[in-house]
Amino acid sequence: MTYRSDDGRLRPGVLEGDMIRAIATATLREYLELAPHERVAWHTADELVALQSVTLDAPVRPSRNVFCVGRNYLEHAKEGARAAGRELKLPNVPTFFTKAPTAIAAPAADLRLEARVSREYDFEAELAVVIGAECKDVPEDQALHVVFGYTALNDITARDLQREHGQWFKGKSLDSTCPIGPWIVTPDEVGDAQALAISFHRNGVEKQNSNTGKMIFPVARVIAELSKGLTLLPGDIIATGTPEGVGFARNPPEFLADGDLLDVWIEKIGHLKNTVTIA
Repeated sequence: MTYRSDDGRLRPGVLEGDMIRAIATATLREYLELAPHERVAWHTADELVALQSVTLDAPVRPSRNVFCVGRNYLEHAKEGARAAGRELKLPNVPTFFTKAPTAIAAPAADLRLEARVSREYDFEAELAVVIGAECKDVPEDQALHVVFGYTALNDITARDLQREHGQWFKGKSLDSTCPIGPWIVTPDEVGDAQALAISFHRNGVEKQNSNTGKMIFPVARVIAELSKGLTLLPGDIIATGTPEGVGFARNPPEFLADGDLLDVWIEKIGHLKNTVTIA
């Protein structure tokens, strides 16, 4: 996790109950660049701070774009095809796109979105994977070994820009459209990443409710496909897709409004909550 200390600095740390133990590296990404057997040595012996006394930042900020998988839940793929009036055709491999790193926002942050840019901001609750080792051409049966942990992500999307531009990057990469957090949970605590309940509530009303077991391409397959000929780095983030229930596919469509409270919840990870300001 990453938190803001009393002196205003952002610090990486490890959550121990309701306390945070500081890590003696400048950023969590630097911590992930250490060999796994070296990491514990960087946990401070006596620097503890109460979780409730700090402000959390995005747990990690990668050195490059956030990798994302599109249409990775069958029911979401179906609802998208229905809304677009087209026949559903599933790909043989994951569909990848990216979100700019400047889109990343902190848990509990007020997401300041611009009405002049888009009138159709949508929500997408997602399980995100944090890579913990530099790797390339990872076999699917070894792919989970390069995972440092998992967190929650909200892939907020400007649907009108997505349509107008004919590709996904612009509509997915606006500032404050990629809140992440509240922390990273390690694989030993998560267990089976394909057996996690995932939901999204807008202003306390449930909009998405599914399970990561319904992914078309599971986490291991996603990592294997993405790493073919492409080096993944410690701290890289992969958003694994969203289940059904997103706003544009509803009848009538539902888009975010000024003052909305957003809540992504993933079993064994927790709540990623944000407010929205649209002006």
